[in-house]
Amino acid sequence: QVQLVESGGGLVQAGGSLRLSCAASGRTFSFYGYGWFRQAPGKEREFVAGISWSGGITRYADSVKDRFTISRDNAKNTVYLAMNSLKPEDTAVYYCASVNRPYGGDSLSPADFGSWGQGTQVTVSS
Repeated sequence: QVQLVESGGGLVQAGGSLRLSCAASGRTFSFYGYGWFRQAPGKEREFVAGISWSGGITRYADSVKDRFTISRDNAKNTVYLAMNSLKPEDTAVYYCASVNRPYGGDSLSPADFGSWGQGTQVTVSS
């Protein structure tokens, strides 16, 4: 069973940047795709970005395209989300997630993800 631990959240002014990290353990990191989701108060959890097990495929929500970048470091068993040009509407709890199947989920559809971290709060002030 995979364990996912997020870090890097915090308070930032609009236009600023943050980098979230997700450290994974409990299974072979490089076999799986990973993603980031977020949930704002009073809203449903939404997909933000995903990266395939190979690292060759990435996918982003339209609301974060050209501002956020997902990446992975297999040597460190860590997935990152670099967030630039942050907006107040990016305020949410950000969750790391893992694709259910090894070598699977290249579509990076939200339904492909099945393991979640505890989340890290990102607050963007105007």
